Amino acid sequence: MKQYAQIIREGLWQNNPGFVQLLGLCPLLAVTGTLINGLGLGIATTLILIASNITVSLIRNIVTNEIRLPVFVLVIASFVTAVEMIMKAFYYDLYLALGIFIPLIVTNCSIIGRAEAFASKQPVDRAFLDGLMMGLGFTFALVILGGLRELLGYGTLFAQAELMFGDAAQWMTITVFEDYQGFLLAILPPGAFFGLGLLIALKNAIDRRLEQGKTQPITLVSSQ
Repeated sequence: MKQYAQIIREGLWQNNPGFVQLLGLCPLLAVTGTLINGLGLGIATTLILIASNITVSLIRNIVTNEIRLPVFVLVIASFVTAVEMIMKAFYYDLYLALGIFIPLIVTNCSIIGRAEAFASKQPVDRAFLDGLMMGLGFTFALVILGGLRELLGYGTLFAQAELMFGDAAQWMTITVFEDYQGFLLAILPPGAFFGLGLLIALKNAIDRRLEQGKTQPITLVSSQ
């Protein structure tokens, strides 16, 4: 049985849904035009991951193998509908910005994958932690890619923060480059592919550097 520390490491880094598993790429590439859009979708996905993982873990001994996948999809769809209704009620402008990608969370392979591969075999506490860490890892990928594209495309960070935090959050917008003409490629679909590729390459380089640090031989100097 996986330990808590291992679940945390896998969710945030070693098995990150966006950078390693490469799941949920459709929303990852589509809504990350700005940092706030990525953060909004990431929080919604995290809440659904947590709720569905907990529910699947609770019913894992009741649902038979023959119907488990349809039941898991039904559970996920129920929580997606609840989150969608909450966003419509309290974050309508953000909901409009994210568009079809909120209901499409139902088809996100990372959610159904965690329900089937992990939550259906683990107790509630580990299922909850796995959902939280996988959700935070996915949110991290969305925010980093969204921030990178927004910075290169518009020269700003946290633009339209009022969509999530209300009108009082307009001060959060940071203009990094004054009188910036923008880099069109960064905000177009190809820019999302290039940005994700660069981030994956950076993560792989960091992993290799860490691995080399672990395997470096220790040289003992004997005194004469």
